Amino acid sequence: MKVKLYNSLTNRLEVFTPITEGKVKIYSCGPTVYDYPHIGNYRSFIFSDFLQRFFELLGYEVEMVMNVTDIDDKTIKASVEKQQTLSAYTEKYLKAFFSDVKQLGFLTNKRYPRATDHIGDMIAMIEILLKKKVAYEINGSVYFSISKYKDYGQLANLNVGDMLVGEKNFNLSDEYQKDNLADFALWKAYRLEDGDNHYPSPWGKGRPGWHIECSAMSKKYLGDHFDIHTGGIDNRFPHHENEIAQSKCVSEKDFVNYWLHVSHLLVEEEKMSKSLGNFHTLNDLLKKGHNPMSLRYMLISTHYRNNYNFTFKGIEAADKTIAKVNRFIKTVLEKRKSPKNLKTGGAHLTAIKEFETQFKSFLCNDLNISASLGTFHDFIAYTHKHLEEFSEGEYEEACAFLKKVNSVLGVFDFSSNDEGNEVPLEVRELMMKRDQARKEKNFQLADDFRKQIFEKGYLIEDSKEKTRLLAKD
Repeated sequence: MKVKLYNSLTNRLEVFTPITEGKVKIYSCGPTVYDYPHIGNYRSFIFSDFLQRFFELLGYEVEMVMNVTDIDDKTIKASVEKQQTLSAYTEKYLKAFFSDVKQLGFLTNKRYPRATDHIGDMIAMIEILLKKKVAYEINGSVYFSISKYKDYGQLANLNVGDMLVGEKNFNLSDEYQKDNLADFALWKAYRLEDGDNHYPSPWGKGRPGWHIECSAMSKKYLGDHFDIHTGGIDNRFPHHENEIAQSKCVSEKDFVNYWLHVSHLLVEEEKMSKSLGNFHTLNDLLKKGHNPMSLRYMLISTHYRNNYNFTFKGIEAADKTIAKVNRFIKTVLEKRKSPKNLKTGGAHLTAIKEFETQFKSFLCNDLNISASLGTFHDFIAYTHKHLEEFSEGEYEEACAFLKKVNSVLGVFDFSSNDEGNEVPLEVRELMMKRDQARKEKNFQLADDFRKQIFEKGYLIEDSKEKTRLLAKD
């Protein structure tokens, strides 16, 4: 099947052609670890994991890199205010991020490089830009000259000509203020408010600008030219625009072939913010008893280029959907063990294969997950109706399709274990302690027990009927 992706660079749907046959290199903008990641952040993070799983389903070898921004304006300001070293301050939030991605079922075969580990790579790129005279140094800060790169504004569809006329406004901020377009900082000279957060460089002590960080890390791990770059739509300008400019000027090669941008997440139809009281982290949802897989399912279930409106009714519905599908999977797995019809083929084999073809076909059309999920639920309805008629071969085919669906979604459970004796005693004891803590409304303690249970290899599925333990693998 041909894969079609909507390329933000060209604003059109394009057939995906990898640079190297059978391989895909993907760079995804990851967390800035100045605070706990919120569910809006996870929309683009989960999408990148979904994208990796999709290509692996199609048989591609995928190299995925998601950066960690542990030095920028926000991390420095917060660490100085808290009177902590930058590394001590960011480590707490980095651990929280890695705990979250584990609970959200992220694939483990990806890199998470930290910006602070690549300062030398950034300085090397800046030196090349200075040598090529597309950058300049003033008072220990180094700026990229937008006027020296003729294609600046192509990704964001900006006409920058008129905006470059007049007196320059040297911008040391990592983010542009509305129409205040200016040459952007590659290296920032040390200021007293930076505290102890500085590094030596040929231009004096200072630290890198945010934009050069991703260019340096993508170059190191994926090379000058790679297949796909993803991130939230808010990163399209100026961050991704600046990445393109500085990377192409360094290498004088194409940078990224396909840009995929994920739209915003709203909460109850409003922009998420702490001031509105609608700012939620994964841990907030877990304390309310929700399955982390429900958040993953929700954030995947709407097309990535459409805004997604998070509601608590929605996550409750996702809890029920996952529980329902898990029960269905358990039924199919159990019936496969002792099929009534031992034939290897049957009347339903063609139908099962057609469901699989449709599921993949919709995904290949710019990751049309809504249509793919519709096909998947049609398959469940069909299988419920004809399950007792299935042959041995049809059970095998149905199970194989279910596992392929989950290889992309990463939310369902395929263990046959319930709360029975196959679950280790220590895990069952932790489960009983958690139940007691929930009855006493000690949700912090209950969450601690849930984390201990997770670390021992089990997920918790809460429903109105009962609570189940599910093996992760």
